[in-house]
Amino acid sequence: MSKVEFFFDCSSPWTYLAFCRIQGIIKETNTNVLWRPILVGGVFNEINKDIYEARENPNPVKFKYLRKDLQDWADSYSVIINWPEVFPLNAVNVMRAVLVAEKFDKLVPYSFLCFEEYWSKGVDISDLEILCEMAYSIGIDRTDFKEMILRQETKDLLRKNTSELIERGGFGSPTVFINNNDMYFGNDRLELVKQKILRHNNN
Repeated sequence: MSKVEFFFDCSSPWTYLAFCRIQGIIKETNTNVLWRPILVGGVFNEINKDIYEARENPNPVKFKYLRKDLQDWADSYSVIINWPEVFPLNAVNVMRAVLVAEKFDKLVPYSFLCFEEYWSKGVDISDLEILCEMAYSIGIDRTDFKEMILRQETKDLLRKNTSELIERGGFGSPTVFINNNDMYFGNDRLELVKQKILRHNNN
């Protein structure tokens, strides 16, 4: 079976789409995925600072098309995306919370909550109390969840995942690796991911 890793940050709308699509691929290919939460801002700061210039001075023609493209993909996946007032999102607490949710075996439902609250409902999910309330809604104790988010080991793991993505040649979210070094970036590469997984699994 193929080893599949999914590096992601909930602050990206394209990652929301990819997170939805990868669930179907998991079922279609009978493959497990190793979820690797990262802080994409840390990646940008290290190796992709051009993204900040593009945000400050967007090409209006390209910007208009990209919004249309995003909506077309969202419609294709039946996902609601409403551009939030708070953007970019400070995702430090969010992605630490996602790491903690995995310890309760609830990374996938919790990540979906983060994506939906931010990208569909426009909630500023950087607030620690909001994150804990979201955890409570899926059966996780608020106090335990908050305490684990604030642990040094959680902070260190997020840094480790982010640094590892950079070291392996990644530059953004979502990034998928198949069998350690076969890298794919972006929502629109997931069909290639599916095809490659099927080829590997059938050999």
